[in-house]
Amino acid sequence: MNAEGLESFRDFVDSRSSALLKTAVLLCGGDQHAGEDLLQNALVKTAGRWQKIDEPEAYVRQVLYRQQVSRWRLKWPRREISVAEPPEPPAGGEPGADTTAAAELRLVMRQALSRLTARQRSVLVLRYFEDLPEVDVARLLGCSVGTVRSTTHRSLARLRRLAPELAALGLAEAERFDAHDCSPVEVRP
Repeated sequence: MNAEGLESFRDFVDSRSSALLKTAVLLCGGDQHAGEDLLQNALVKTAGRWQKIDEPEAYVRQVLYRQQVSRWRLKWPRREISVAEPPEPPAGGEPGADTTAAAELRLVMRQALSRLTARQRSVLVLRYFEDLPEVDVARLLGCSVGTVRSTTHRSLARLRRLAPELAALGLAEAERFDAHDCSPVEVRP
């Protein structure tokens, strides 16, 4: 990679890595370290082809999704680790009621997503977090649109069954929430 390409790659990583990391962490069921590893591997693969890429963010996201699909196909899947206690609140003051509610929803949703299989979690993240249409999810995951629909339906049903605590937070609202920042999103007609 020449100096100009290296500089543009660094600029891209500086400007987009935090948003990409959030997606990677969600794809990994809330595991920050696994998300960091997933993103790092995707960026390494991207760096090797940087000069040939027209849309870098789309390319990196596709590498993230495909790497996650490859993890499903491992002979011995990795075990996920649940954390018993939530992280400490940020330094510099007590969180307000709104911040607490958003943090609680984020923690509950992250824990609920970790109870799903990697495939179910990936479909839900792509459909509701990335807000991708079923056709695009099917293309990214290498399956049919019908598989995306049935997996979405089964994943939401399993989420309701395995995470009854979502009902206490208002499951109707949780279904419309943006997993990225746990704020409500507009429901399309």
